[in-house]
Amino acid sequence: MAIGLGKPDVRGLSAAAGALREWQQEGAPMQLHPGDLGWFWRFGAETTAAAVRTWSRDGRILAVGLIDGPGLLRMTIAPDARGDEGLARQVVADVGDAERDVLTPGKAYIEAPMDAVIQDVLAEEGWVEDEPWTQLRRDLAEPGRRRTAGADVGAGLRFEVVGPELAGVRAAVQRAAFDNSTFSEERWHVMAAGELYADARCLVAYDEQDQAVAAVTVWSAGPGKPGLLEPMGVHRDHRGRGYGTAITVAAADALRGLGASSAVVGTPTSNVGAVATYKAAGFTVMAEVRDMRRDA
Repeated sequence: MAIGLGKPDVRGLSAAAGALREWQQEGAPMQLHPGDLGWFWRFGAETTAAAVRTWSRDGRILAVGLIDGPGLLRMTIAPDARGDEGLARQVVADVGDAERDVLTPGKAYIEAPMDAVIQDVLAEEGWVEDEPWTQLRRDLAEPGRRRTAGADVGAGLRFEVVGPELAGVRAAVQRAAFDNSTFSEERWHVMAAGELYADARCLVAYDEQDQAVAAVTVWSAGPGKPGLLEPMGVHRDHRGRGYGTAITVAAADALRGLGASSAVVGTPTSNVGAVATYKAAGFTVMAEVRDMRRDA
């Protein structure tokens, strides 16, 4: 059967998210997660649908992609289809054809499973490895540790689960943690109204002076499956005090409460501070991976 490229409407997002949930497996490399779609939902359901692509055969979704910004396709493939060369070649052909409306011509990036044959096909077509990312994981079988390097993690911090009344605070911390962030209270409400937020939580950390100092959003893929931290940030005026580690531990505890078997997160390897923060929170490195890049 031929492999078809799909551009789901809002109703079709449920099927794409369902496939992503099904494909999350313990012990497997980190991949596109339903939480990635959930975080993108802050731009609205229609915009999210317009950014999603699927590849299917005989009615079954085999690959899901998210156009996560200009020139970037983040995608994953069903575990049992990662050795399917026909699928890989069709995806690469679709990506390379501007009329297929996946990526525009010029410089572009693809995040795809490192254990899939698509990596070889991309290399054949002239794509090259880009800068490395570090993937980290924390087993949630045991409660999050609250001490590191002899000091209490999060001593004096208060963690609040964000509801509508704290949406403005959550958004303000995001903007203070990430340069050029456009997250807003309105976008939090749009995200929280999306179907995927039913499996998510936002947390805000307050210090002893009742200042909001850090925030995180976590996404479950269902009981017994890996959950995702996306994103976590510390207010630029309150860095260097262990707050990132503390809220990461709290995030892991929140995912445990949602039934997740582990917590996973990815960060550029060059961001040594972020890697150290996650390690201090009990995460261990799973792998170092690289996107593939097309320069022209």
